Amino acid sequence: MNKTAQRLAPVALLAAVIALWEILCRALNVSEFIFPSPSQILQATIDYAPVIAGHAWRTYWVTMAGFGISIVVGVALGALIGSSRVAYAAVYPLMTSFNALPKAAFVPVLVVWFGIGVGPAVLTAFLISFFPIMVNIATGLATLEPELEDVLRVLGARRLDVLLKIGLPRSLPYFYASLKVAITLAFVGSTVSEMNAANEGIGYLLVSAGSAMKMPLAFSGLMVIGVMAMAMYELFALVERRTTAWAHRGGQR
Repeated sequence: MNKTAQRLAPVALLAAVIALWEILCRALNVSEFIFPSPSQILQATIDYAPVIAGHAWRTYWVTMAGFGISIVVGVALGALIGSSRVAYAAVYPLMTSFNALPKAAFVPVLVVWFGIGVGPAVLTAFLISFFPIMVNIATGLATLEPELEDVLRVLGARRLDVLLKIGLPRSLPYFYASLKVAITLAFVGSTVSEMNAANEGIGYLLVSAGSAMKMPLAFSGLMVIGVMAMAMYELFALVERRTTAWAHRGGQR
C-alpha cells in the first residue's frame, strides 16, 4: 500500500461511517433525543459555535496544563525507575497499583482540596496521563543492551553519560509512543473532572446539554473532544517522524 492510500484510508473509513450513520438515522426515523444524526450534530455545532468554542478552549488549556505536568513527572520517574534496578523493584509495583485506581474517584477529594474549577481538572488530567509516559521511559532505559553499556563503561563513560548520551536518545521512540497515548487520556481526565466539578469546559457542556435534552449539542461536544485529541495525536506523530526516523524501518512509517 502506497503512502497516499495510507493517508486517505482513515478519511475514507470515517466518511463511510458517517454516511452509514446518517442513512440509518433517516431510514429508521430515529429521534434526535435518542441518537442524533451527523447532520443534526453539525447543525447544533453551527448554531452553538461560540458557546462550544469557549468551552473547548477551556478544556484544551486545562488538559495541556495537566499533560505538561505529566510529561515532567513521567519522564523524571521513568528515568529514575529505568536507570536503577533497586528503584525499578521498589517504585514500579507501587505505581502500577496506583494506576489501577479509578481516577474519577479522586475528583471529590480534589474538590475538597482545591475547590470547584481549574485545579481538579488539571490534576485529574495529570493523574490519568503520567503513567504511560513513565512506563515507556522506564522500559526504554531498562532494556538498554548490557553489552553496549559495558563497552561504554570500558571507554570511560560514567553512568550519567550512558543515561544522557545513549539511554534517553534510545528511549525517544518509546517517549513519543507514550505521548500519543497519554494525550488522549489527558482529555478524558479533564472532561470527567469538568462533568463533576466545574462550571466551564466541554465536560460541563455535556452535562448541561444532557439535562436540557439537547442531544445534538451533547454529541457535538463529544465530537470536539475527539477532534482535539486526534489533532494532538497527529502533531506528536509528525514530530516523531521528523525526529526519530532512524528508529523506523525505511526511515519513515
